[in-house]
Amino acid sequence: MLAVVLGVREDQLNVLLWQRSAEPFVGRWSLPCGPLRDTERLGTSVGRHLASKVDVTEIAHLEQLETRSDPARDPRERVLATAYLALVAAEAQPRIPDDTAWHPLDRLPPTAFDHASIIDSARERLRAKLSYTNIGFALAPATFTIAHLRDIYAATLGYPVSATNLQRILSRRGVIAPTEHASSPAPNGGRPARLYRFVSRSLVITNPFAAFRPPDPAPASASAPAPASASAQADYPVGPIG
Repeated sequence: MLAVVLGVREDQLNVLLWQRSAEPFVGRWSLPCGPLRDTERLGTSVGRHLASKVDVTEIAHLEQLETRSDPARDPRERVLATAYLALVAAEAQPRIPDDTAWHPLDRLPPTAFDHASIIDSARERLRAKLSYTNIGFALAPATFTIAHLRDIYAATLGYPVSATNLQRILSRRGVIAPTEHASSPAPNGGRPARLYRFVSRSLVITNPFAAFRPPDPAPASASAPAPASASAQADYPVGPIG
């Protein structure tokens, strides 16, 4: 059993890894893992390992990701591994042991086995589901400003996101709703921002044909005319397709 635990920390999408102290791959970083007991279901086994080995008990969303069966993935013997995607909300602060740490996905340390490839699969699954489901609930706190939610989406998608367009899309789909509360006043005396919440805190498919897209690349030179859609895309760097 393997668990890809993802969460947004300091405006970056991070994965939880532990450092191996034994061969093979001693000193490299590994996904939390462990064997499946004869009497366990797969999901139960993942939850047990996360709770006992890295003290992650506040899992906002858990789903099966994939099964790896490459005969050469473990140099000792053939080992089949079923990986799960586990999401931890921004406000969760699990106690983790000294040999475990959060790592930004764009700066992974040397990893063991095929774990870097599994992490890539988890990131792509999460990015895709941000487009057509409400899975952002599993990364965001219970209440949030639109600016904070934009930062979470941008960190996960890997490119800038327009707060205005994100609010429009998610509100239109019924994914988020305003609360009666506002954030604390800004240090500069600005007007407090409205707090929002996710309508559902469980996974819902909101638009099966939608996909977020990154902004169009900049023109080759400043003097070159921009495409007709470039200015609109710059204002709304995230939007639905289909």
